[in-house]
Amino acid sequence: MARPFDPSRLDVAAFAAAGGELAGEIAAAALPRLASATLPPADGSPRPAIEWRTVGERLPLEGAGVQPSLLVDAATKVTLECQRCLRPLGVALHAERRIFFVEGEAAAAALDAESDDDVLALTTALDLPELLEEELLLALPLVPRHDFCPEPLPRAFRDEAADEPADHPFAALAALKPGPRPN
Repeated sequence: MARPFDPSRLDVAAFAAAGGELAGEIAAAALPRLASATLPPADGSPRPAIEWRTVGERLPLEGAGVQPSLLVDAATKVTLECQRCLRPLGVALHAERRIFFVEGEAAAAALDAESDDDVLALTTALDLPELLEEELLLALPLVPRHDFCPEPLPRAFRDEAADEPADHPFAALAALKPGPRPN
């Protein structure tokens, strides 16, 4: 019989040793930091749930031998504000990452700096929903914007300097220049 694993208090070493796999959905309201970093859907519907999956394995990590690891995968759709037109923008958000776990914070920090994969300190009570929320926050675009904004920008938001001819950068210096010198 397979051992049941609790995603909110996941024993990473035991989960990886068992080759465990968990999947499910998390209500968007259960991830308050992600909810506060995004807008409610433009159509007034509730925020979509987060679909997630994690697989535990023991894999070789360069410089540390075989270590417990998790492959975490989470996806949802969020609404952000377009930084160009300031209108709502629907974004499909997906985070997938391999995370290794080693004994001790110091070892994790040293190996994390050298590895392409993330390395964290091993814990017997990992809060998987919190880890998934972190990964989704990291997957948010830095500057969300439409490929083509749905409506043209209002004139007040356009670059007004582009409509007027620019002054010559040294025009102020010409006024300081003395007139012709007497002979």
